Amino acid sequence: MEYERWMRAALALADEAAAAGEVPVGCVIVRDGVIVGRGRNRREEKKSALAHAEIAAIDEACRALGDWRLSDCSLYVTLEPCPMCAGAILNARLKRVCFGARDEKTGSCGSVLNLFEENYGYRPAVYGGILEAECLRRMQSFFQGLRSAD
Repeated sequence: MEYERWMRAALALADEAAAAGEVPVGCVIVRDGVIVGRGRNRREEKKSALAHAEIAAIDEACRALGDWRLSDCSLYVTLEPCPMCAGAILNARLKRVCFGARDEKTGSCGSVLNLFEENYGYRPAVYGGILEAECLRRMQSFFQGLRSAD
């Protein structure tokens, strides 16, 4: 299944993030069967609240395609987007958002709220739970490692 193929690419980026001591979130943006944007969490590395995987992937895709509109692209991310990233997704006009694990603390695609159901004049299609167990396992393993290190 195509969704799983792209989520596995996002999971590889999440693994890179975890290896660097970051929360394991990875993201890819796909257009016509080609990855045009990649991102992983880099908040600790960059000391920036803005260094989320989705923001990096959107930025790279915009630069690669030479346009801020990504209306013919799909975003795949291992964790449900937060409000900031959901806003960036709306602004970039992505046609599809696919995520793995739900985020009960800040998830803005249905867990806490669904920003895509609000009246912004644009609504991407949203698919959650893609390789959810694998995505969730990475998050749980990462945070268990942090707790055991204390």
